[in-house]
Amino acid sequence: MEQEIYLSVIIPAYRESERIGRNLLEIQDYLVTKNYSYEILVITDGSPDNTAEIARNYQERIKNLRVIENKENHGKGYVVRQGLLEARGEYRVFLDADGSTSITHLDKFLPEAENGNDVVIGSRDIAGAFIQIHQPKYREIMGDMGNWAIRLVLGLWNYPDTQCGFKLLNAQAAEEVAKRMVVDRFGFDFELIILAKKLGFKIKQMPVRWLNEEGSTVGLFGPNGFIQVLIDLFKTKFRLLTGKYNLKNKNK
Repeated sequence: MEQEIYLSVIIPAYRESERIGRNLLEIQDYLVTKNYSYEILVITDGSPDNTAEIARNYQERIKNLRVIENKENHGKGYVVRQGLLEARGEYRVFLDADGSTSITHLDKFLPEAENGNDVVIGSRDIAGAFIQIHQPKYREIMGDMGNWAIRLVLGLWNYPDTQCGFKLLNAQAAEEVAKRMVVDRFGFDFELIILAKKLGFKIKQMPVRWLNEEGSTVGLFGPNGFIQVLIDLFKTKFRLLTGKYNLKNKNK
């Protein structure tokens, strides 16, 4: 009989060969102090370096570590969706491989989930949040513009930061939302939130302590660029208006 897992930690990774080992050890050091069962999933996104190989080298030192290697690059949204559906935990959290938001936030996130919140999302723009190291100014400006566009187009007025890369879902919410998600790139965060909201899941925002790490692939153009996020935003709105997400058929 397969052991029940309380927590799944999902780490999407692209070009993280220099940081993945350090961050896996930090996550392991945190989890071994807990009295619940867990698994750690590293999912590489067609990374051109040896991120997957390095992660696999830690499997002897870190228990319950699984590495899923995608040979082709699809986008962060694709691998997060893959991880949420592949995970077996009662609760499933995904966080950035660069360690910008510490695993220790689970000390406050998990109690919120256990108290009836189906989705608990990190926010850098609500009371109690702290930006330890800021992004370059131009990226902060693009981020602010993008957040306002997301709130306007999708009606997410109460969500000033949909894009923080630290989100926790219970198993039902993870499966119901992830199986409907289609955005492969960075726009997946707002797609996840609006789908959870439309499906009737209870969402809680929590402040995070966040520090910028160098090496981001975010810019104005390209598959991970600001323009692509805006395109995915309007496509998401179109799918909502035309019923493409099949929101009425939710499993109880």
